[in-house]
Amino acid sequence: MSTHSTLLFVLAAVAVIVAVRWVAGRTGLPAAALLPLIGIAYALLPGPNIGLDPDLVLMVVLPPLLYSAALDSSLLDIRRNLRIVVSLSVVLVLLTGLVVGVGFHLFVAGATLAAGVAVGAAVAPPDPVAALAVGRRVNLPPKMVTIIQGEGLLNDATALTMLSVAVAAAVGGQFSFHAAVGQFVLAAAGGVAVGAAVAWAKRLARPLTADPLLSNAISLATPFVAYLLGEELGVSGVLAVVVAGLIVGHQTPQFGSGAARLQTNAVWRLVDFLLEGFVFLLIGQQLPEVVRGLRHYDTSTILTAVAVSVGVVLLLRPTWLVLTQSLPRSLHTRLGGVSEQDDTGDTGEPGSARQVARADRNDRRLTSREVVALSWSGTRGVISLAAIFTLPLTTDDGSPFPDRDLLLFCTFMVVLVTLVGQGMTFAPLVRMLGLRANAADQARVRNEARSAAVEAALARLDEVAADEPDSVVAVNTIRTQLLARLARYRGRLDLLQQSGSAEMPTSPEYETALRVRRTTIDAQREELVRWRDSGRLPDEELRVLERELDHEELLLPKRRG
Repeated sequence: MSTHSTLLFVLAAVAVIVAVRWVAGRTGLPAAALLPLIGIAYALLPGPNIGLDPDLVLMVVLPPLLYSAALDSSLLDIRRNLRIVVSLSVVLVLLTGLVVGVGFHLFVAGATLAAGVAVGAAVAPPDPVAALAVGRRVNLPPKMVTIIQGEGLLNDATALTMLSVAVAAAVGGQFSFHAAVGQFVLAAAGGVAVGAAVAWAKRLARPLTADPLLSNAISLATPFVAYLLGEELGVSGVLAVVVAGLIVGHQTPQFGSGAARLQTNAVWRLVDFLLEGFVFLLIGQQLPEVVRGLRHYDTSTILTAVAVSVGVVLLLRPTWLVLTQSLPRSLHTRLGGVSEQDDTGDTGEPGSARQVARADRNDRRLTSREVVALSWSGTRGVISLAAIFTLPLTTDDGSPFPDRDLLLFCTFMVVLVTLVGQGMTFAPLVRMLGLRANAADQARVRNEARSAAVEAALARLDEVAADEPDSVVAVNTIRTQLLARLARYRGRLDLLQQSGSAEMPTSPEYETALRVRRTTIDAQREELVRWRDSGRLPDEELRVLERELDHEELLLPKRRG
C-alpha cells in the first residue's frame, strides 16, 4: 500500500471512529461492539485490507492502553478488592486456558493438548474496554468498576506467559510443569520489579515535569520503556507497564504540577480514543484471513472447536465467580480484603462510621446481581487476536504448527461473540439488575473532602498571617473566599444528609448558581472575541485569557455534587 493510500485509509478510519462515537453517544450502543462489525463489513468489500501484525499490537498498541488504564485506576481500591481481582486475572485465566486445552484434546479430532492450551491462553484474558465504557455510562458501582479494571490490567500478563509456555511445548514437544511454574513466577516477579523501578526513575525525573510539554513527553515514553525493559530482561513487559502505571498514578497528585496533569490527562484521553478505535476496526478486518485457512477442516470439527472455545469462556466465568464467593472470609482478608479493623488512621484510632461502612462494602461478598453482571463483563478483544497470531507457522522439526488456522478461527469467534454479543447486551443487563452507584454517597464523600481541604487551607492561612504580618490584607481576602466556599460545601452536605436517599437531591439554588456562573463565563468569552474581531486584542492574548476562562469553566461540576 502506497503512502498516499495509507494516509487516505487512516483518515477514513478516523472518520469512521468519530462517526461511531457520535452514534454510540446518542444510541447507548457501545462503540467497541459497533466498530468490529464495521470492520467485518469493510473486509468483505473488494479493495485493500490491513492485516494484524501481532508484534505491532503487543509492542506499540498494548503498552499505552494498559498504562493509561493503570493511571486511571486506584492502587488502594485494587488492594481492597485484591481477592476477587487475583482470582479473575490470574487463577481464572490459568483455569480457562487449561479447560479449553483439555476440551480440545478430548473433543476436537487430532488436536493436541498444547495447541488447545495455546488457544485457551489466547481467549482467557477479557478486554474490559467495552464493559467499562458501558459500565461508566450506566453508573455502575465503583467496586464493580474497580474489579473489571483491575482484572483487565493484570490478566494479559498471565495469559501471555501461559501462551509462551504452551507454544514452547507444542513446538518442541516437551513440557515440564515445574519449569512452567518457575517461568511464570519469574516473569511475574520480574515484571513487578521492573515496573517499580521505572516508576521510581520517573519520580527522579520530577524536576523536568514542571514543564507540561516535557511531562507529556516523559509520560508517553514511560509505557514503552517499561515494556521494552521487561522484555529485554526476560520478564513480563506487560506487568511492568501495569505496575509502573499504578504507582505513577498513585503518586501523581503528590509530585505532578496542575498544568502538567491537565495536559497529560487530555493527551491520554486522545491516545485511548484513537488507539481503541483503530484496534476494534482492526479486529473485524481479520475475518478473511482467519476464514481462508478453514478449507482443510470438515464442518463438524470446526463447530466442535468453536463450541468448546466459546462454551468454556461463557460458562466457566460465572461458575468460577459463584465458587469463589463461597470461600472462607478469612481467606478474603489474607488475600487483600480490607476488614473494619484495618480502616484506621495513622494514630491507630478506629475510623469514622462512614469509613467503616465503606470498608465493609469493599470487603463483603459479591451479591448475586453483581456476580451476574461480572459474569457478563468478560468481553475479549484485540489482545486475544494478537496473542494467537504470534503462533509460529512450524514446529522445531519443520512440520506445520498443529491446527493453527483452526485456532485462529476459534479465537476470532470468541472475540466476536463476546465483544458484540456481551458488549451490546451489557447495559440492558445492568439496568435490569438495578446495579447503580450510590450517587448521594459519592457526592457526600466529595463534599466532605472539599470541606476538609478548605479547612486545611484556612489553618495554613493562620500560620501565614502569624509568620508574615505584612500579608494580612491578602490573607483576609483569601480567607473570605475560602469561607464562602466552605459554606457552600457544608450547605451541600446538609442537603445530602437530610435527603437520606441514594439519588442526588435537587437543589434549585445550587442549579441556579451553576447556570449563572456558566452564563457569566460565556459573556466574558463573547466579549473577548468581540475585542479580537475589532482589532483591540491580539489572538495571542485572546488565547491566554480564553485559557483562564476554560480552566474556570472546567472547575464547574458537569453533574450535581
